[in-house]
Formats: sequence, structure tokens, C-alpha cells
Amino acid sequence: MLTSDKLIVQLVVDQCEEHGIRKIVFSPGSRNSPFAISFDENPFFETYIIHDERSAAFFALGMAQELQEPVALCCTSGTAALNYYPAIAEAYYRSIPLLVITADRPESWINQGDGQTIVQRDVYKNHIRYEVNLTDGKESETDVWYAQRETAIGMSILTGKWKGPVHFNVGLNEPLYNSTKKSISFARKFYQNQVSSQLSIEFCERAIPLLESSKIMVLCGQLPESNQFQQTLEKFSNHSNVIVLVENTSNIQSEKFIHCIDRTLNGIEKEEDYYPDLLITLGGAVVSKKIKSFLRKAKPKNHWKIGFDFPLMDTYQCLSDTIELAENQFFETINQLDFKRSQLNYFGKWKSIDLIAKDAVESCIVNLPSFTDIHVFYHLFDCLPERSVLHIGNSSVVRYTQLFDPIKNIRYESNRGTSGIDGSTSTAIGAAIAKPSKMHYFVTGDISALYDSNAFWLANFPKNLKIIVINNFGGGIFRIIPGPSTSKQRDEYFEAKHNQNVAAVANAFGIETLSVKVMEDFVNLLPDFLCAENEIQLLEVFTEAEKNAENLTQFFNIIRN
Repeated sequence: MLTSDKLIVQLVVDQCEEHGIRKIVFSPGSRNSPFAISFDENPFFETYIIHDERSAAFFALGMAQELQEPVALCCTSGTAALNYYPAIAEAYYRSIPLLVITADRPESWINQGDGQTIVQRDVYKNHIRYEVNLTDGKESETDVWYAQRETAIGMSILTGKWKGPVHFNVGLNEPLYNSTKKSISFARKFYQNQVSSQLSIEFCERAIPLLESSKIMVLCGQLPESNQFQQTLEKFSNHSNVIVLVENTSNIQSEKFIHCIDRTLNGIEKEEDYYPDLLITLGGAVVSKKIKSFLRKAKPKNHWKIGFDFPLMDTYQCLSDTIELAENQFFETINQLDFKRSQLNYFGKWKSIDLIAKDAVESCIVNLPSFTDIHVFYHLFDCLPERSVLHIGNSSVVRYTQLFDPIKNIRYESNRGTSGIDGSTSTAIGAAIAKPSKMHYFVTGDISALYDSNAFWLANFPKNLKIIVINNFGGGIFRIIPGPSTSKQRDEYFEAKHNQNVAAVANAFGIETLSVKVMEDFVNLLPDFLCAENEIQLLEVFTEAEKNAENLTQFFNIIRN
């Protein structure tokens, strides 16, 4: 088997193979050519070529998200590495394991006027879990030991309890294209034998009185799908003093839970009557700004944060206990504790408001005038095939999604780590390619789609992905949130108004598209478009931008009464 003649490149490639990292996303270049040669010649690896580095990094993130395993990406030197940064920040805050391999100039040539050269050491230092800087040409026994040790540490973080992006920056000398026959493996692995954690006796003794006497709210952020955890949480929620709040991106569904937080909060008149005494939080980002504001005002006396990631993050300004346990393990332990059932009907108080709002949704949507964004989500959720994956763009798109109860057997994904509009299309494409056995659907706004249009620059666009673009000719969210909605700078500075058709851009990349402007046409076309056999892959839906805010306000007013 051929490989680069550079020992340090062989070592990094050997470590990837040893640690089971099979998928490598490349952006073409010169300085990273030794890695291209070595990965491509090794049949263990599957390589993908994405020209735009920003798109490539989000593509790799989508793969890692879908496969629940580390994915590597590799670029040339200079500003190419900077284009990875948005996706690295997203991976950092969502604890997604990305191995970022950046080729670099030799350290002696940094800041010396050499072409395509910037300071790459520590370039991601605020948003990575570990960094390793390696240099070509250092081949003593100590040098090899150092490189093996550092890369092994980085690899262990990729598969550890608190995952996240890891950066290998590799300075490479010319010549770059020489190859040799592979003769030795430089792989080294650290086996971390960790004893399973458990709740302390002291914590359990403190917890029992609180579990018996408190109004308890469980708030779930973004989570992977887990039937086992859903059942464990449902068992805990059988107590009448417990209410569980989830979002679509929490990927847990039960009639006992509150699924549409903003919709329910909209019906509460006297907030303090609904404040919890004990808050239990788990998972990643929470979309609802209203629940964050509600809890920051409530300031429960006790807040237990469950999970390994960002253990001291104090989102609600009331953190009392950080518990580094897997969510299912925590609730399984709590369910086994011997404590009395509370007589408080905190569940009923919340659930009655939720049911009133839920029952009003259908008649409300049907009677809304004009064809606006909210209609797109209502009809999409009515037609979306089961056992598929729905990828949700950011800004107003993800917020509209949270107004409707999740569909059974649908998994919901969104880039909520940093909540940026950049890269959402690339992420969905990477996920669809990683899991071709499932149908993937992606709904996004026009600005986000245009911003990430290079995502369409792909030789083999996945046939198992369908994209719905809601085009209201600007950033529609700025019409539905306080502040910018009444600012005279809104149209030009906030919304970024435009007159572009996303379908035309996608057509230029060879993607089959369709556009609709009338609700009746959309409703009639939608079921056929969502069908896997339909060749059309992008549906652009034009909505009445001027009426979006009006319809949304009317929606909230009707479901409140």
C-alpha cells in the first residue's frame, strides 16, 4: 500500500485507522496533498471532496451528527483553516466529535512573507477540546513518542464522555507529493478504564425531601433519539408534582410532556403560579427564549444540571448541583429511590394550559388570512413521512417548528450550538449522505439557503434529501421579534432584503427544483414532492412577507383564548 513519505503524515493516518475514524472530508489544496495521498491509498477510509471549506466542515458535522461517531476533515494551509471555524464552534457547543486536520507551512516560515501562510497554532483555541501541533522532519524516538502521545490524547477526547472538536495542525516541508510503500504502523492508543459514576449517598439524602415536596420542572434541550431514555423519563413524570418540558429537537415524545413551550407559556396569565421549586435540566441548547426568561425570573431554589458537557454552564442563573452522569443513568437511579408521592398537582396545572392551546391550533390555522410561513409548517407536519429525519434551519424556521407537536417517529435535527444560519444546508447534506437508508428533509429560509449556496456544489447530490426553502425575500424573524420589527433600519440592515430566487441558484448546480406561490398549489404538490421517488429535490415556497407577523400575532391571540 502506498502512502506519503512523510512520517508525521503516516502517524496521523495510522492513528485515524487505529481509532476507527473512517470518513475523511477533504477540500482540495497543495499543502494537504500528503494527507490526500495517504488517506486515498488506504482502503480503510472513505473520502469525500467538498471544495468550499466552510461547507466542508458543516458537511462533516452533519455526518458525525448522523453516525454518532468522529469524522475527520482536512484542508490546506492559510485562510482555508479559518473557513472551518463556524462549524468548529457549532461542534464545540453541541459536543460533536470532529477531527480537524489542517496542513501548515513549517513553523520557521510563519510570518516571513511566504504565500498562503497565517498563524495556525491556537487558531481555534477558544472552541476546541484539544489541540496538537506537529512538525514534519522530526523523527527521533522522542519526537515519535511525543506525536503518538499527543494524538492519542486527542483521539481519546473524540470518543470520551465530553466530546467535541480536536485540532491537529501539521507543518509540512516541501516536496509534498512523494510517496513510499507503507512498512510500519505508528498507531498508539490509550485505554481509559473508567469506573461508572453514581449518585452519592449525600446527594440522594438531600434529594429525597425535594422530590417529595417540590414543584419539579424537567427541561430538556437538544438530544439524540433514545427510546430507553424516553421510557425512563416517562416513569419519573408519573408523579403529579412533575412537569416535563421538551422541544422537537429533544427527540423525546409523550402525551405526558409539554412539547410546544412557547405555545403553552402564551396561555399563562400569572407566571409566579407556575414557577418550579426544583429545576432539572439536561441536553443541549433550548430554542425557547420565553422559557429562559421565565426561569431567570423564577430563580428556583434548586437547579440540577445533568450531563457531562459544560457542567458549570448556569443558563438560568440558579445552578445548585452539577451532576456528571448520563441522563438515563441519572433518572434510572432517581426512579429507584424510596420517596413518597407528592399531593401537589403541578402537572395538571401546566398540562391544562397546554391542552387548551393545542386544541385551538387547527381551527386557528385554517382561518388565518393570507399564505404565510406558519401555513408551510402546519401542512408540512401533516404530510411528513414517518421514520424520516427533519433538519431545521435556524432563525424563524426553528421557532415556527416549535409551535407544532412533533410527529411520531420523526427525528429532528438543527444547528443549535451557535444558532447560526451559515452551514445548515451543508449539515443536512452531510447527514443524508452518511445515512442513505433514511429519507432526510430540510426546511430553511431564503437567506440561510443563499448564504450556504455552495452546499449545492456537489458531484453526487444525495437523492434521499428533499429541501423546502421558504422565501419571504428577507430575514423574516425581524418582523416577529420585538425591537427590530418597528425599526426604520429593519429592511436594509436587519432583514437583508433581496429579490433572488433560490431555485435559480440550485438549478445552476444541476438540482431539480419547483416553485409555488399559492397555498392551494403548495398543499396539492407537497405529498408528491415529499415522496422519495420524486426527482424534484428543492421546493421553493414564496410566502406573503408583509402578513407573516400579523398572522403569527393572530395565532397567539386565538390559542390564548
